[in-house]
Amino acid sequence: MLRWTITFLIIAIIAGILGFGGIAAGAAYLAKIVFFIFVVLLILSLFRGVTTKR
Repeated sequence: MLRWTITFLIIAIIAGILGFGGIAAGAAYLAKIVFFIFVVLLILSLFRGVTTKR
């Protein structure tokens, strides 16, 4: 998922440089959503890993 975040971020940067504001905003928004999903899943997996080791 982190790879998707980086991909959308790169698309947003390139689109912003080329002047495609709508595409850049959409790609940045998708990158933010995917990043937050990644963080939530990371935290859940860390808690699950801690609880299964006991």
